[in-house]
Amino acid sequence: MKKMAQIKELSDPELQSTVNELAKEKFNLKMQAKTGQLEKSARIGQVKKEIAMIKTEETRRKSAGK
Repeated sequence: MKKMAQIKELSDPELQSTVNELAKEKFNLKMQAKTGQLEKSARIGQVKKEIAMIKTEETRRKSAGK
């Protein structure tokens, strides 16, 4: 899981690609959970938290740029 300091260092395109990767991972984890193949259920929460942190940073950048 990335720290907020690491997220702040990423460029806007990197943030967007990271969100896309995490969204795919979240989908796959949910599918694994539904089929009973998920080994680490806590990973779903970690991915959700990381997506939220990135979205927060995107919003902060947008509001700072105005």
